[in-house]
Amino acid sequence: MALFGTNGVRGIANEYIVPELAVNLARCLGTYMGSKGTVAIGCDTRISGRMLKSAAIAGALSTGLNVIDVGIVPTPSILYYVRDFADAGIIVTASHNPREYNGIKFIAGDGSEFSRDAEKDIEKIYSSGKYSIVSWEKTGSFRIDPGVNEYYVKNIIKSVNAEAIRGRRLKVVTDTGCGAGSLTLPFLLRELGCQILTLEAQPDGTFPWRNPEPLPEALTELTKLVKMTGADLGAAHDGDADRVVFVDENGEFINDEVLLAMMAKYIVEHEKGPIVTPVSSSQRMADVAKDAGVELYWTAVGSINVARKMMEVNAVFGGEGNGGLIFPKHQYCRDGAMGCAKVLEILADGEKLSELAKSVPQYFNEKTKVPAKNTHTTMEIIKNEASGLGQKLDTTDGVKIWYEDGWVLIRPSGTEPIFRIFAEAKNQERAEELLQEGLNIVTRAEKLSTLK
Repeated sequence: MALFGTNGVRGIANEYIVPELAVNLARCLGTYMGSKGTVAIGCDTRISGRMLKSAAIAGALSTGLNVIDVGIVPTPSILYYVRDFADAGIIVTASHNPREYNGIKFIAGDGSEFSRDAEKDIEKIYSSGKYSIVSWEKTGSFRIDPGVNEYYVKNIIKSVNAEAIRGRRLKVVTDTGCGAGSLTLPFLLRELGCQILTLEAQPDGTFPWRNPEPLPEALTELTKLVKMTGADLGAAHDGDADRVVFVDENGEFINDEVLLAMMAKYIVEHEKGPIVTPVSSSQRMADVAKDAGVELYWTAVGSINVARKMMEVNAVFGGEGNGGLIFPKHQYCRDGAMGCAKVLEILADGEKLSELAKSVPQYFNEKTKVPAKNTHTTMEIIKNEASGLGQKLDTTDGVKIWYEDGWVLIRPSGTEPIFRIFAEAKNQERAEELLQEGLNIVTRAEKLSTLK
């Protein structure tokens, strides 16, 4: 079984993600780095975060690495910091996963997430159990840097038209979900001259009101407050604030795929160049690329895959249809606060968010998830069954079945024991039919897998 999933190593805290694992993964990093260099280590607000961060710090120090403890930080905040001040990084987070989960993710010296090849190297070291433990007098140094989030916020402000945003005095309601973004987004918006109302802005790793994933059904308080106060928009983060989603001035949730295409359209209108997105994204992205006369590259799901492809093709924008927007001029990672600042920059021209959402081609999207028992066997059965369906198949990640009037994608999650099913069509009824077809395929395959 692979150690790394779609985005780092994840599992239930104190069951799979235990202190011993954190110690040994940090030892793997030290061994990989030749026991030389400085590593920044931080965590999100999950209550198991400090325990696992402390273990990771101990593991890194034992291999001779110098450690900077950056405290509670959003993932994009520590990525930005590592790029400028460290040789590598570790963030203890499970991003959008439920409360009981946690995870460990490695950061390369250029501020990007570890490549798949680098992850494989870490896995080899972990499997061998042979770590470069140094003698007592060569253990690493340790210090704390409390200014990481402030540095991150300042540099976002430099990356957008801050004066134009300040001129609008936009009213924004935020729901940071008691996650790491509580320490950055409200402060960023204040510096950008916005009128701010905050929900769940206190760091609390029990996530008392909602799960970390900012799904529409979890944002009822946000939508109410936007409408009640006449705000220009509402913005919500996941647990580690590498994603952002929006509610428009009418309290309507902006479909994640619409947001992605809307931002891509804005970027390529101002700078021509390739855009990158995973196969789970909407056909809207292909339409935007075609209209702008730029190249679109599809990748496997996962921000690591998207960001690496962006580097390869010198893309001007990329992202995933889950609120994960990547702005390469700022940094090569999903960045929720940067995404929010960029939306404010667009609104500074006087348009309303609801109008912008209508500016991209219309499709209807459905998605769901179902528990997975025999993931590998079930996936092989799904591939065999899908070969006789649709007009063409794409096996870049899972199975994507293309039909004349839409598509359905079935793929095993890299972070949870589930199958994710995505469907898209030109009308709602057909999107629902395709989603149901995907569900039926998974159900049949799961039953067959138990017979093998």
